[in-house]
Amino acid sequence: MSLQPVNQGFDPGLSGRKAECDGGAAIPGTKTASRQDFAGTLTGAYVDHGDPPWRWYLMDHLTERPDGYVYDSVWCLAGNVFVAGEPDAVIPGTSR
Repeated sequence: MSLQPVNQGFDPGLSGRKAECDGGAAIPGTKTASRQDFAGTLTGAYVDHGDPPWRWYLMDHLTERPDGYVYDSVWCLAGNVFVAGEPDAVIPGTSR
């Protein structure tokens, strides 16, 4: 699997939309991960990694983040992005 983006782009239909995403992070010293929840604004920027590609969207202006998360933005896997107030919204790059 390539660690470099195979495709970078911008989706104007997602730019500025409020959203939530969840993900995981390694627990130091273990082989397990924890769930993390984020909320903020999608920028519309995305990257596709791997073969087959997995799409990641950039979220900034975070209004919810895990304790100790020091960054102002986060990359969210497309399948873990949920547009606020739009439960049926289809996020490009997912099978929803």
